[in-house]
Amino acid sequence: MSLTDDIALAHRLADAAGAAIRPFFRAPYAIEDKADASPVTEADRAAERAMRALLDAERPRDGVVGEEYGTTREGAARQWVLDPIDGTRSFIVGRPIFGTLIALMQDGWPVLGIIDQPISGERWVGAIGQATTFNGKPARTRACRTLLGAQIATTSPHLFDAHEGEHYLGLVAAVSGGQARQGPVYGGDCYNYGLLASGHIDIVVEAGLQLYDYAALVPIVEGAGGHMCDWSGEPLTDACDGNVIAIGDPARLEDVIEALAGAHHAH
Repeated sequence: MSLTDDIALAHRLADAAGAAIRPFFRAPYAIEDKADASPVTEADRAAERAMRALLDAERPRDGVVGEEYGTTREGAARQWVLDPIDGTRSFIVGRPIFGTLIALMQDGWPVLGIIDQPISGERWVGAIGQATTFNGKPARTRACRTLLGAQIATTSPHLFDAHEGEHYLGLVAAVSGGQARQGPVYGGDCYNYGLLASGHIDIVVEAGLQLYDYAALVPIVEGAGGHMCDWSGEPLTDACDGNVIAIGDPARLEDVIEALAGAHHAH
């Protein structure tokens, strides 16, 4: 399979997921009386089923790792990693900043990724050795000369444990210089990484992500000129602990890792 074929298939997977999700978005689902079939899981499941059906037909030998239906063909060298709705809370409250994540991993390394926002019709596509695109046009991260004043985002401070939270606040202090008004942007899940790839956000830091939360993001951020790694600077593979840094300007990476490690007092 050529990467071009895989990218074309990934677009069709995103189209299929979006078609499954849109009817549920901001829908009046108070009529749903089965407690176990909340609308969001219905949307999640419908989208993942649609993607899996396509993959079973088109790539029957590839593995699939999905948030809703687990792993099939676990030992396969090629694995499609799916998160039908990344940003469930945003979806539930009607905020169109969730996304469908589709990744292809080869031997544990992400080689292709899509972030698709099916309500606003926004799609980022990244593939190894290629420039990232946003709705078909090149996406580029922006330069960031200093940590002070950088735009930083994370989904929620409540997703850090106490230890991670302290490190995160060390980075926030380095970025805001004590000015609370310069604080982070909250909410956004995968959408933040698309915005970083397009040059609107400088740094995204998160903890405890699953493989399906971050695999698709790596080719998108890196193909736009940014960098992704774990909190100690190691590359993200299927063996990562889920604590991730995405940075638009790789020149600031050491500063971010230092601030996260609590070394910001040293300056």
